[in-house]
Amino acid sequence: MAKPRVRIYTDYKSPYAFVANKRLFELEEKHGVELEWLPYTLRIPEFMGTVEERTPHFWRKVRYAYMDARRYANAQGLTMKGPRRIYDAFYSSAGMLFAQRHGLFRPYHDTVFRRFWSHDLEIDELSDISGVIADVGGSPKDFEAYVNGPAREEHDRIIDEAEALGVFGVPTMVFNGELFWGGDRIDMLIERIKQPETIAAALGSRHRA
Repeated sequence: MAKPRVRIYTDYKSPYAFVANKRLFELEEKHGVELEWLPYTLRIPEFMGTVEERTPHFWRKVRYAYMDARRYANAQGLTMKGPRRIYDAFYSSAGMLFAQRHGLFRPYHDTVFRRFWSHDLEIDELSDISGVIADVGGSPKDFEAYVNGPAREEHDRIIDEAEALGVFGVPTMVFNGELFWGGDRIDMLIERIKQPETIAAALGSRHRA
């Protein structure tokens, strides 16, 4: 029997997406669901405004958010250093899609998150992401051909589809058409997964697709 599916939108430059990974993968291990990972590459100026527009109130909120995320990281034994600048994560998102097609998703995903938040990877440098692809057993040449070919169109289509569903941030989980934003909503998601009627509806929608 097909498993109920949870779609997860994530972005490698999001601290909260990073610290949510452990519990999200546990959904597969403990609750018998299939995870579908997709990129939702955050456009920082779009939802944070330009640097010149940001107020002292905004920066207090940002400092707290990183402190809070670091608490979750420390509890998991993860290293989380504050980002050095604003990043365009397209190459890392394209790497996610490429790695999935070549059976390399989990090592790629874990490596990119770990190395980026340890200041050991520039996710907006093609050569750096190509290096990760090579490290996990993929072809850098094929990856760069993908980046220079259909990757941008596919990436943008996924973003458009996500926003049509109502996605605005990461991590966002989608189960049976219902959105759950943030790691603190995982418990609520688990409750939905446990409800027999939601599982039946999720399986039914997959069979009709």
